[in-house]
Amino acid sequence: MAQPDIWEGWAAPLGQQAVEIRAWIKARGIETVWLSGAGTSDFIGGVLAGCSSTLRLENRASTDVVSCPQDCLGVRGRVLSVQFGRSGDSSESIGLMDLLDAHRPDIDRLHITCNPNGALATRSAPGPGESRVLALPPETHDSAFAMTSSFTTMLLSALACLTEFDAGALHGLASEARPLLRQAAETQVPRPGRAVFLGSGALKSVARESALKVLELTAGRTVTQWDSPLGYRHGPKAAVDDDTQVYVMIHPDPQTARYDMDVAREIKAQFPNIPVKTIGPEADIAIRGTGHAGADAVLYVLPAQMLAAQWSAELGLSVDDPFQGQNLSRVVSGVTLYDWNQ
Repeated sequence: MAQPDIWEGWAAPLGQQAVEIRAWIKARGIETVWLSGAGTSDFIGGVLAGCSSTLRLENRASTDVVSCPQDCLGVRGRVLSVQFGRSGDSSESIGLMDLLDAHRPDIDRLHITCNPNGALATRSAPGPGESRVLALPPETHDSAFAMTSSFTTMLLSALACLTEFDAGALHGLASEARPLLRQAAETQVPRPGRAVFLGSGALKSVARESALKVLELTAGRTVTQWDSPLGYRHGPKAAVDDDTQVYVMIHPDPQTARYDMDVAREIKAQFPNIPVKTIGPEADIAIRGTGHAGADAVLYVLPAQMLAAQWSAELGLSVDDPFQGQNLSRVVSGVTLYDWNQ
């Protein structure tokens, strides 16, 4: 519920810093940008990939780079490594910095983090690649298990720094988010055994994040799926049963929206006894947005955040720590990092 106020308060400082970062990227002659993170932080890169008309934005999860460095560290050309991290201290954040230090110190780095005291914010690089840090407001450093404000605010911040997106748009997004959150909080939806989230393009990663929020906060008791609407027909739809809820995100682009609506109608016809809800322009859960799928992603994810919290409470779980430290932890640590010998 705090997200709209956070976005509004961050709009002006972000606008100023984004101008400086964009100028730095241009001066450095950057051609390719790696968008890296683990888990929810990785999904930010999935939303942003392809959002720039001037830079090649590539989603490269830190979990993938750390385990398979041979797949990307040999690339040539001017590269900027952007890492996202709520704490900035996860094992893979450290591992990626270690790999760049040892094997590609020429690569420039931009760290977008919610924790000014974490490794992403404080650890220096050996060079000759240059480094920048964008530290978000302390309110974005979610103390609960699930990432919410951290996800949406890091996403908007990266958009402002890497694309032509105007940080001033955060005010409009915040104004629309408030009633959307209130409506979601006031609407009680019974928890299903399975929940499916579908989205096209940039919204596919929003579907993935939505599915993860529900899976995490219900401690795995609500099984989730995510996919693109067209991709869901090709086998994964077999998981739908009478205890499933389906949420289809309708893309702001009218052409893409046609395909999204067709799949929503198809699932409704095939499963008339289950809830199939659309999210987006003129949808069951209406989102006006900006028309930019990357920016509007922060609105599309809000219903799942609220559903996850409500369903967690319905199960009698601690919403801030649904696993009670027994399975998953807020910050992933303890991963063994192995030296890579080329």
